[in-house]
Amino acid sequence: MRIGQLSELTGVSRRLLRYYEEQGLIISRRCANGYRDYDEQTVDRVVQVRGLLDAGLPTRIIKQILPCLDKPRNIVFSDATPEMLATLEAELDSMSRRIECLARNRDAIAEYLDEVRARADVA
Repeated sequence: MRIGQLSELTGVSRRLLRYYEEQGLIISRRCANGYRDYDEQTVDRVVQVRGLLDAGLPTRIIKQILPCLDKPRNIVFSDATPEMLATLEAELDSMSRRIECLARNRDAIAEYLDEVRARADVA
């Protein structure tokens, strides 16, 4: 698929997709006319990159951990710096807190909906 289609499927601008490619976060093949050509798996990779960026990870660390997200996993330890490990530990803690908060909110909304539905059935 060309960059425009990838942009439409992911909601990420073409400019940002080019940046991801420059940073080694995604890969394209080049057609004879010079256009970028992405495979279908690139959509998932862009979604993963966006999620990690939204979580606060810098692109240099994302590039290091992306192989860990592949199936089968390809975990590389040789380039794991103390800074990278500290950043990942802090991000893991932050994600866990957000998950707990989301779970509490989900449960509260579910209880509210159950109560509203129960009262509607009585009426």
